[in-house]
Amino acid sequence: APSESTTVELREALAGVVPMQTEDDGALTVRHDGTVASLRTVTIADGLQMVSITQVLAWDVPVNAELRKCVAAQANSTLLGTVTLSEQPGRRADVMLRYNFPGGGLSDSALQTLVLMVLDTGAAVRRALQG
Repeated sequence: APSESTTVELREALAGVVPMQTEDDGALTVRHDGTVASLRTVTIADGLQMVSITQVLAWDVPVNAELRKCVAAQANSTLLGTVTLSEQPGRRADVMLRYNFPGGGLSDSALQTLVLMVLDTGAAVRRALQG
């Protein structure tokens, strides 16, 4: 179930820092340095709210050995998030970065810093993929 209080904290922490919009389901869509990310908050257990970031780094790109090699290298070297290649029919793929962390109890500044570090990581991976 979405955690409204953590979502509000997340929205307030990022207000004026990154362009964002609130979706009908409560997720935040954020645009950062050529990428688009979805940020969601979910209550896992009483007192444990997780923030889930899914950032699109490349959309509908042709799959080849070079792309696979580059994504694997980025996946091995990325500390803040998991870089994945999501293959679609027709030898096309999306490249995503996913990261989840406990969000409850963080100050606005800490929440903002962590989210921006993850988004910056995704933007750096996107640049590496573009060669």
